[in-house]
Amino acid sequence: MSAKKSDVAIVGVGAAACIACCAAPIGAALAAIGLGTAAGVALFGIGALLVSAVAVAWVLHRRRRARLAASQCGPDPATPVTISPRT
Repeated sequence: MSAKKSDVAIVGVGAAACIACCAAPIGAALAAIGLGTAAGVALFGIGALLVSAVAVAWVLHRRRRARLAASQCGPDPATPVTISPRT
C-alpha cells in the first residue's frame, strides 16, 4: 500500500512543479491574447468611427447641395405670386 502512496506523491510533486514553472507563461499568453483582442476592438472601433464620420459628412454635403439647388431653381415659395387675369 505504501508503493501506491509514493506514486501519488510523485505525481503530486510533478503537478506542483508544473504549476510553478508554467503558470507565468500561461498567464502571459492569456494576457497577450486579451491585449490583442482589446487592441483589435479598438482598431476596428476607430476605423468604424472614421467611416461613419465620412459618411455623415458626405450625406450632409449632399443635402446642402440639394437644398441650395432647390432654392436657386425658382422663386422663393414664401413670396406671394401675383396673377393677372388674361384679357
